[in-house]
Amino acid sequence: MKKINFNNIGLVDLHLHLDGSLSLNSVKSLIRLNGMKNCYNDDELLNKLQVSDGCKDLNEYLEKFDFPLTLLQTEESLKLAVHNLLDELKMQGFIYAEVRFAPQFHTSNGMSQEQAVAAAIEGMKKAELDSNLILCCMRGTDNHEENIETVRVAKKFLNNGVAAIDLAGAEGLFPTKDFRDIFEMASEEGIPFTIHAGEADDFKSVEDAISFGASRIGHGVRSVENEKVLSELAKKKIALELCPTSNLNTNIYKDISEYPVKKLMDAGVIVTINTDNIMVSNTDIKKELSMLAETFGFDEADIRRFERNAIECSFADDELKIKLISKYKLQ
Repeated sequence: MKKINFNNIGLVDLHLHLDGSLSLNSVKSLIRLNGMKNCYNDDELLNKLQVSDGCKDLNEYLEKFDFPLTLLQTEESLKLAVHNLLDELKMQGFIYAEVRFAPQFHTSNGMSQEQAVAAAIEGMKKAELDSNLILCCMRGTDNHEENIETVRVAKKFLNNGVAAIDLAGAEGLFPTKDFRDIFEMASEEGIPFTIHAGEADDFKSVEDAISFGASRIGHGVRSVENEKVLSELAKKKIALELCPTSNLNTNIYKDISEYPVKKLMDAGVIVTINTDNIMVSNTDIKKELSMLAETFGFDEADIRRFERNAIECSFADDELKIKLISKYKLQ
């Protein structure tokens, strides 16, 4: 199979978690910025940040966020982390990215959600990559007020750095259906949203996300378990944010050959390819796209189609979408 020449393709990532994508250099910089003593060599740091080959499920995968979150509890830390990540993506050939994080997870040292988001926006605006933030509400039983606050903050910064909200966390433990009121509020406020669904839970989670009015679905691979859900996704042009390596890490699939990307595409579902967590999953966008190309025979035209899909269904404004599609010849 012909090797993909990524030099001719503008890269996009729509499903990218800040805390799961801190590079080793960023982690070391954040340790210094926080006045902490680095007691770890590189291998020990990677062990704290990356899943092992023996990762059992999403719940174990989520444990790898504990350490990086301790480094992201000040405004300066968030500015640095966002700026560094976007600079690193720019160097990799990215033309656009949507970075998501949960502001309620950055308040343990007294910072408010609003301050956390303002800091992330400041770091983003100093970078030289077109980008937007997605604010994650979190699954749980005792954080309803925090989720409401996230929606409020998203409204305050909407179209000024923040483009949408999301629902993330342990989907298998906290079903999507329990969070309808969050997205009713978002709809009333005119805030677009994507929802993690059909990852650790089955197709019914996707069905619920569709019923809420989600513009996109994070992961959504288990949609293939139900023809009606596939049909709804295709008919309503709701794109899936696929993250192949992450889904292998969490044992949704044992081998990439089982990955349902072709079935989704054949059903008319809009597909985008993303990293989810660059550090946690030890991946990058070129690795994700190359793995799919090698496994399923995708060529450069297919890769361009994925990137065009990502631009078209991104939360960027129409002017930026047209500029990117034209500049990088993704027609």
